[in-house]
Amino acid sequence: MTATTDVSANQPVLIDVSALALLFETLREQGYTVVGPTVRDGAVVTAVLDSADQLPYGVGVETEAGRYRLRDRADRAAFAHSAGPQSWKNVLLPARTRRWSADRSPDGTMVVSGPDEPRRYALLGVRACDLAAIGVLDRVLAGGRHTDPVYAGRRDGNLIIAVECTEPGATCFCASMGTGPQCGAGFDLAMTELVDDDGHRFLVRAGTPAGAGILAALPGRPAGPASVGQARDAVAAAAARMGRTMPAVNLPGLLAANRQSPHWDDVASRCLTCGNCTMVCPTCFCTSTEDVTDLTGDHAERWQRWASCFDLDFSYLHGGSVRTSGQARYRQWISHKLGTWHDQFGMSGCVGCGRCIAWCPAGIDLTQEVDALAAAAAVTS
Repeated sequence: MTATTDVSANQPVLIDVSALALLFETLREQGYTVVGPTVRDGAVVTAVLDSADQLPYGVGVETEAGRYRLRDRADRAAFAHSAGPQSWKNVLLPARTRRWSADRSPDGTMVVSGPDEPRRYALLGVRACDLAAIGVLDRVLAGGRHTDPVYAGRRDGNLIIAVECTEPGATCFCASMGTGPQCGAGFDLAMTELVDDDGHRFLVRAGTPAGAGILAALPGRPAGPASVGQARDAVAAAAARMGRTMPAVNLPGLLAANRQSPHWDDVASRCLTCGNCTMVCPTCFCTSTEDVTDLTGDHAERWQRWASCFDLDFSYLHGGSVRTSGQARYRQWISHKLGTWHDQFGMSGCVGCGRCIAWCPAGIDLTQEVDALAAAAAVTS
Protein backbone atom coordinates (compact mmCIF):
# COMPACT_ATOMS: atom_id res chain seq x y z
CA MET A 1 0.00 0.00 0.00
CA THR A 2 1.05 3.64 -0.27
CA ALA A 3 2.55 5.00 2.90
CA THR A 4 1.29 8.20 4.48
CA THR A 5 3.32 9.92 7.12
CA ASP A 6 2.10 12.03 10.02
CA VAL A 7 4.97 14.49 10.47
CA SER A 8 3.76 15.56 13.89
CA ALA A 9 3.86 12.00 15.13
CA ASN A 10 6.93 11.18 13.04
CA GLN A 11 5.53 7.72 12.34
CA PRO A 12 8.28 5.64 10.70
CA VAL A 13 7.55 3.70 7.53
CA LEU A 14 9.24 0.69 5.96
CA ILE A 15 10.04 0.75 2.25
CA ASP A 16 11.75 -1.97 0.24
CA VAL A 17 14.94 -1.31 -1.68
CA SER A 18 12.96 -1.51 -4.93
CA ALA A 19 11.22 1.73 -3.91
CA LEU A 20 14.46 3.68 -4.44
CA ALA A 21 13.77 3.71 -8.19
CA LEU A 22 10.40 5.37 -7.56
CA LEU A 23 12.09 7.78 -5.13
CA PHE A 24 14.37 8.99 -7.93
CA GLU A 25 11.42 9.33 -10.29
CA THR A 26 9.42 11.29 -7.72
CA LEU A 27 12.29 13.64 -7.00
CA ARG A 28 12.86 14.37 -10.68
CA GLU A 29 9.14 14.98 -11.22
CA GLN A 30 9.26 17.60 -8.48
CA GLY A 31 12.16 19.37 -10.17
CA TYR A 32 15.07 18.12 -8.07
CA THR A 33 18.51 17.19 -9.34
CA VAL A 34 19.50 14.13 -7.32
CA VAL A 35 23.02 14.08 -5.88
CA GLY A 36 24.19 11.02 -4.01
CA PRO A 37 27.01 8.53 -3.50
CA THR A 38 28.46 6.50 -6.34
CA VAL A 39 31.73 4.75 -7.14
CA ARG A 40 34.25 6.61 -9.28
CA ASP A 41 38.04 6.48 -9.50
CA GLY A 42 38.39 4.00 -6.67
CA ALA A 43 36.32 5.95 -4.13
CA VAL A 44 32.74 6.61 -3.09
CA VAL A 45 32.10 10.17 -4.27
CA THR A 46 29.11 12.50 -4.44
CA ALA A 47 27.80 13.08 -7.95
CA VAL A 48 24.64 13.84 -9.89
CA LEU A 49 22.76 10.55 -10.25
CA ASP A 50 20.30 9.61 -12.96
CA SER A 51 18.92 6.49 -11.28
CA ALA A 52 19.09 4.34 -8.19
CA ASP A 53 21.19 1.85 -10.14
CA GLN A 54 24.19 4.17 -9.74
CA LEU A 55 24.25 3.87 -5.95
CA PRO A 56 27.23 1.90 -4.52
CA TYR A 57 25.43 -1.37 -3.78
CA GLY A 58 27.63 -3.93 -2.05
CA VAL A 59 30.51 -1.49 -1.59
CA GLY A 60 32.24 -0.90 1.73
CA VAL A 61 35.38 0.98 2.60
CA GLU A 62 38.49 0.42 4.67
CA THR A 63 40.01 3.52 6.22
CA GLU A 64 42.99 4.25 8.42
CA ALA A 65 45.29 7.18 8.90
CA GLY A 66 46.50 8.02 5.40
CA ARG A 67 44.59 5.14 3.85
CA TYR A 68 41.27 4.69 1.98
CA ARG A 69 40.30 1.58 0.02
CA LEU A 70 37.07 0.14 -1.36
CA ARG A 71 36.07 -3.39 -0.48
CA ASP A 72 33.35 -5.76 -1.58
CA ARG A 73 30.59 -6.51 0.91
CA ALA A 74 28.77 -9.80 1.27
CA ASP A 75 25.41 -8.02 1.00
CA ARG A 76 23.89 -5.44 -1.35
CA ALA A 77 23.73 -2.56 1.10
CA ALA A 78 23.68 0.78 -0.72
CA PHE A 79 24.87 3.07 2.07
CA ALA A 80 27.21 0.85 4.12
CA HIS A 81 30.30 2.99 3.58
CA SER A 82 31.88 5.65 5.74
CA ALA A 83 32.85 9.15 4.63
CA GLY A 84 34.59 9.44 1.28
CA PRO A 85 36.84 12.20 -0.03
CA GLN A 86 33.93 14.49 -0.89
CA SER A 87 31.39 15.99 1.44
CA TRP A 88 28.25 17.91 0.59
CA LYS A 89 30.33 21.06 0.67
CA ASN A 90 31.41 20.06 -2.85
CA VAL A 91 27.80 20.50 -3.96
CA LEU A 92 26.76 23.51 -1.89
CA LEU A 93 30.05 25.44 -2.03
CA PRO A 94 31.97 24.12 -5.07
CA ALA A 95 35.74 24.31 -5.16
CA ARG A 96 35.57 26.84 -8.00
CA THR A 97 32.55 28.91 -9.05
CA ARG A 98 32.21 31.77 -11.51
CA ARG A 99 30.72 34.82 -9.81
CA TRP A 100 30.31 36.94 -12.94
CA SER A 101 31.63 37.50 -16.44
CA ALA A 102 31.85 40.69 -18.51
CA ASP A 103 32.21 41.24 -22.24
CA ARG A 104 32.96 44.45 -24.11
CA SER A 105 30.47 44.99 -26.91
CA PRO A 106 31.45 46.52 -30.28
CA ASP A 107 30.15 49.93 -29.17
CA GLY A 108 32.41 49.85 -26.11
CA THR A 109 29.78 49.12 -23.45
CA MET A 110 30.22 46.27 -20.98
CA VAL A 111 27.73 43.41 -20.80
CA VAL A 112 27.85 41.69 -17.41
CA SER A 113 26.27 38.32 -16.64
CA GLY A 114 25.97 36.70 -13.25
CA PRO A 115 26.55 33.10 -12.17
CA ASP A 116 24.60 30.22 -13.63
CA GLU A 117 21.16 29.65 -12.17
CA PRO A 118 21.41 27.16 -9.29
CA ARG A 119 19.52 23.91 -9.41
CA ARG A 120 17.18 22.51 -6.77
CA TYR A 121 19.17 19.65 -5.30
CA ALA A 122 17.97 16.55 -3.52
CA LEU A 123 20.89 15.42 -1.38
CA LEU A 124 20.55 11.66 -0.97
CA GLY A 125 22.58 9.70 1.57
CA VAL A 126 23.65 12.50 3.92
CA ARG A 127 25.29 11.02 7.03
CA ALA A 128 24.63 12.39 10.50
CA CYS A 129 28.11 13.93 10.64
CA ASP A 130 27.59 15.64 7.29
CA LEU A 131 24.11 16.73 8.34
CA ALA A 132 25.75 18.47 11.28
CA ALA A 133 28.34 19.96 8.93
CA ILE A 134 25.62 21.42 6.71
CA GLY A 135 24.16 22.97 9.85
CA VAL A 136 27.54 24.58 10.56
CA LEU A 137 27.79 25.96 7.02
CA ASP A 138 24.21 27.21 7.21
CA ARG A 139 25.06 29.24 10.28
CA VAL A 140 28.35 30.57 8.92
CA LEU A 141 27.48 31.21 5.26
CA ALA A 142 23.72 31.78 5.29
CA GLY A 143 22.70 32.70 8.81
CA GLY A 144 24.62 35.92 9.42
CA ARG A 145 24.69 39.44 8.08
CA HIS A 146 27.02 38.59 5.21
CA THR A 147 25.52 35.71 3.24
CA ASP A 148 27.66 33.86 0.72
CA PRO A 149 25.58 34.08 -2.48
CA VAL A 150 27.01 30.89 -3.97
CA TYR A 151 26.19 28.79 -0.92
CA ALA A 152 22.82 30.43 -0.29
CA GLY A 153 21.78 29.98 -3.91
CA ARG A 154 22.62 26.28 -3.93
CA ARG A 155 21.25 25.63 -0.46
CA ASP A 156 17.91 27.32 -1.03
CA GLY A 157 15.07 24.97 -1.87
CA ASN A 158 17.02 21.74 -1.65
CA LEU A 159 15.86 18.52 -0.01
CA ILE A 160 17.96 16.47 2.41
CA ILE A 161 17.49 12.70 2.59
CA ALA A 162 19.73 11.54 5.41
CA VAL A 163 20.91 8.00 6.03
CA GLU A 164 21.82 6.97 9.56
CA CYS A 165 25.18 5.28 9.85
CA THR A 166 25.33 1.58 10.69
CA GLU A 167 28.87 0.97 9.37
CA PRO A 168 31.39 3.43 10.85
CA GLY A 169 34.94 3.53 9.55
CA ALA A 170 38.16 3.19 11.50
CA THR A 171 38.72 6.95 11.31
CA CYS A 172 35.19 7.95 12.40
CA PHE A 173 34.62 9.67 15.75
CA CYS A 174 31.27 11.45 15.36
CA ALA A 175 29.86 9.78 18.49
CA SER A 176 32.42 11.55 20.68
CA MET A 177 31.62 14.87 18.96
CA GLY A 178 27.87 14.48 19.56
CA THR A 179 27.04 14.62 15.84
CA GLY A 180 26.11 11.02 15.07
CA PRO A 181 25.61 8.30 14.08
CA GLN A 182 21.90 9.03 14.65
CA CYS A 183 20.49 11.89 12.60
CA GLY A 184 19.19 14.81 14.60
CA ALA A 185 17.35 17.80 13.16
CA GLY A 186 17.83 19.28 9.72
CA PHE A 187 16.62 16.50 7.42
CA ASP A 188 13.51 16.18 5.29
CA LEU A 189 13.70 12.38 5.32
CA ALA A 190 15.91 10.09 7.43
CA MET A 191 16.48 6.47 6.46
CA THR A 192 18.04 3.54 8.29
CA GLU A 193 19.13 0.71 6.00
CA LEU A 194 18.38 -2.84 7.15
CA VAL A 195 19.73 -5.88 5.30
CA ASP A 196 19.14 -9.35 6.78
CA ASP A 197 17.23 -12.57 6.25
CA ASP A 198 13.99 -10.57 6.21
CA GLY A 199 15.11 -8.65 3.13
CA HIS A 200 16.64 -5.34 2.09
CA ARG A 201 14.59 -2.41 3.34
CA PHE A 202 14.71 1.06 4.85
CA LEU A 203 13.04 2.45 7.92
CA VAL A 204 12.11 6.01 6.93
CA ARG A 205 10.83 8.93 8.95
CA ALA A 206 9.89 12.39 7.77
CA GLY A 207 11.25 15.55 9.34
CA THR A 208 9.38 18.16 7.30
CA PRO A 209 6.14 18.44 5.31
CA ALA A 210 8.22 18.33 2.11
CA GLY A 211 9.74 15.05 3.23
CA ALA A 212 6.32 13.68 4.18
CA GLY A 213 5.08 14.50 0.71
CA ILE A 214 7.89 12.53 -0.89
CA LEU A 215 7.35 9.62 1.49
CA ALA A 216 3.63 9.52 0.72
CA ALA A 217 4.45 8.85 -2.94
CA LEU A 218 6.42 5.69 -2.12
CA PRO A 219 4.99 2.21 -1.59
CA GLY A 220 5.50 1.39 2.07
CA ARG A 221 4.00 0.05 5.24
CA PRO A 222 3.93 1.24 8.84
CA ALA A 223 7.00 0.13 10.77
CA GLY A 224 6.22 -2.03 13.79
CA PRO A 225 8.03 -1.88 17.13
CA ALA A 226 10.37 -4.72 16.12
CA SER A 227 11.62 -2.88 13.03
CA VAL A 228 11.98 0.40 14.91
CA GLY A 229 13.97 -1.38 17.61
CA GLN A 230 16.15 -3.14 15.06
CA ALA A 231 17.02 0.15 13.38
CA ARG A 232 17.71 1.81 16.72
CA ASP A 233 19.97 -1.06 17.81
CA ALA A 234 21.92 -0.96 14.53
CA VAL A 235 22.67 2.75 14.97
CA ALA A 236 23.56 2.27 18.64
CA ALA A 237 25.93 -0.55 17.69
CA ALA A 238 27.61 1.76 15.19
CA ALA A 239 28.20 4.34 17.92
CA ALA A 240 29.93 1.65 19.98
CA ARG A 241 32.18 0.64 17.05
CA MET A 242 33.66 4.04 16.24
CA GLY A 243 37.29 3.70 15.24
CA ARG A 244 38.42 6.91 16.95
CA THR A 245 37.41 9.00 19.96
CA MET A 246 38.04 12.68 20.56
CA PRO A 247 39.44 13.08 24.11
CA ALA A 248 36.78 14.29 26.53
CA VAL A 249 38.53 17.51 27.52
CA ASN A 250 37.77 21.22 27.31
CA LEU A 251 39.09 21.64 23.78
CA PRO A 252 38.98 25.46 23.57
CA GLY A 253 40.69 25.74 26.95
CA LEU A 254 43.30 23.11 26.12
CA LEU A 255 44.30 24.77 22.85
CA ALA A 256 44.32 28.28 24.28
CA ALA A 257 46.59 27.18 27.13
CA ASN A 258 49.04 25.33 24.86
CA ARG A 259 49.86 27.80 22.11
CA GLN A 260 53.56 27.48 22.97
CA SER A 261 53.56 23.71 23.49
CA PRO A 262 56.61 21.90 22.05
CA HIS A 263 54.19 19.38 20.59
CA TRP A 264 53.53 21.74 17.67
CA ASP A 265 57.14 21.19 16.57
CA ASP A 266 56.50 17.44 16.53
CA VAL A 267 53.42 17.90 14.34
CA ALA A 268 55.29 20.27 12.04
CA SER A 269 58.01 17.67 11.49
CA ARG A 270 55.38 15.40 9.93
CA CYS A 271 52.92 17.84 8.33
CA LEU A 272 53.44 18.52 4.60
CA THR A 273 51.19 21.64 4.71
CA CYS A 274 49.48 20.23 1.62
CA GLY A 275 46.03 21.39 2.75
CA ASN A 276 44.34 18.03 2.14
CA CYS A 277 42.69 18.20 5.56
CA THR A 278 41.01 21.52 4.75
CA MET A 279 39.94 20.37 1.29
CA VAL A 280 38.13 17.25 2.54
CA CYS A 281 36.81 18.87 5.73
CA PRO A 282 33.02 19.35 5.40
CA THR A 283 33.06 22.59 7.43
CA CYS A 284 36.15 24.45 6.19
CA PHE A 285 34.60 27.37 4.35
CA CYS A 286 37.41 29.80 3.50
CA THR A 287 37.38 31.11 -0.06
CA SER A 288 39.29 33.59 -2.18
CA THR A 289 38.50 35.38 -5.43
CA GLU A 290 40.53 35.73 -8.59
CA ASP A 291 39.93 37.84 -11.68
CA VAL A 292 40.94 36.58 -15.12
CA THR A 293 40.83 38.16 -18.54
CA ASP A 294 41.63 37.19 -22.10
CA LEU A 295 44.50 38.64 -24.10
CA THR A 296 42.29 41.21 -25.82
CA GLY A 297 40.90 42.63 -22.59
CA ASP A 298 37.38 42.31 -24.01
CA HIS A 299 36.35 39.45 -21.71
CA ALA A 300 36.84 39.17 -17.94
CA GLU A 301 35.60 36.80 -15.24
CA ARG A 302 35.61 36.65 -11.46
CA TRP A 303 35.90 33.24 -9.84
CA GLN A 304 35.45 32.17 -6.25
CA ARG A 305 37.63 29.26 -5.15
CA TRP A 306 38.43 27.40 -1.98
CA ALA A 307 41.32 28.70 0.09
CA SER A 308 43.30 26.86 2.77
CA CYS A 309 44.93 28.22 5.91
CA PHE A 310 47.83 25.88 5.07
CA ASP A 311 48.69 28.01 2.04
CA LEU A 312 51.66 30.28 2.66
CA ASP A 313 49.83 33.24 1.12
CA PHE A 314 46.64 32.70 3.15
CA SER A 315 47.84 35.06 5.89
CA TYR A 316 49.66 37.42 3.53
CA LEU A 317 49.68 41.05 4.55
CA HIS A 318 51.65 43.89 3.03
CA GLY A 319 55.27 42.85 3.41
CA GLY A 320 54.80 39.11 3.86
CA SER A 321 52.83 36.27 5.45
CA VAL A 322 51.96 36.23 9.13
CA ARG A 323 52.26 32.44 9.48
CA THR A 324 55.38 31.37 7.62
CA SER A 325 56.05 28.04 9.36
CA GLY A 326 54.19 24.75 9.04
CA GLN A 327 53.98 24.68 12.81
CA ALA A 328 52.08 27.98 12.91
CA ARG A 329 49.73 26.96 10.09
CA TYR A 330 48.80 23.59 11.59
CA ARG A 331 48.32 25.21 14.99
CA GLN A 332 46.07 27.83 13.41
CA TRP A 333 43.91 25.19 11.74
CA ILE A 334 43.37 22.95 14.74
CA SER A 335 43.05 25.89 17.18
CA HIS A 336 40.35 27.46 15.05
CA LYS A 337 38.57 24.21 14.26
CA LEU A 338 38.36 22.97 17.84
CA GLY A 339 38.86 26.14 19.86
CA THR A 340 38.09 29.64 18.64
CA TRP A 341 35.28 28.36 16.40
CA HIS A 342 33.28 28.14 19.64
CA ASP A 343 33.90 31.85 20.25
CA GLN A 344 32.82 32.80 16.74
CA PHE A 345 29.90 30.48 16.12
CA GLY A 346 29.00 28.87 19.45
CA MET A 347 29.89 25.36 18.28
CA SER A 348 32.80 23.17 17.27
CA GLY A 349 34.03 23.24 13.70
CA CYS A 350 34.67 19.48 13.78
CA VAL A 351 31.89 16.94 13.25
CA GLY A 352 34.00 13.78 13.65
CA CYS A 353 33.76 12.50 10.07
CA GLY A 354 37.43 11.43 10.07
CA ARG A 355 38.16 12.60 6.52
CA CYS A 356 41.17 14.67 7.59
CA ILE A 357 42.73 11.53 9.09
CA ALA A 358 42.10 9.20 6.16
CA TRP A 359 43.19 11.69 3.48
CA CYS A 360 46.30 13.04 5.19
CA PRO A 361 49.28 11.68 3.21
CA ALA A 362 51.37 11.78 6.39
CA GLY A 363 48.70 9.95 8.42
CA ILE A 364 48.36 12.73 11.01
CA ASP A 365 45.47 11.89 13.33
CA LEU A 366 43.54 14.84 14.77
CA THR A 367 42.34 12.84 17.77
CA GLN A 368 45.86 11.64 18.59
CA GLU A 369 47.28 15.15 18.38
CA VAL A 370 44.67 16.44 20.81
CA ASP A 371 45.35 13.48 23.10
CA ALA A 372 49.07 14.23 23.00
CA LEU A 373 48.47 17.86 23.91
CA ALA A 374 46.20 16.84 26.77
CA ALA A 375 48.76 14.30 28.05
CA ALA A 376 51.58 16.87 27.91
CA ALA A 377 49.45 19.44 29.69
CA ALA A 378 48.63 16.94 32.44
CA VAL A 379 52.34 16.24 33.03
CA THR A 380 53.26 19.93 33.31
CA SER A 381 50.30 20.92 35.46
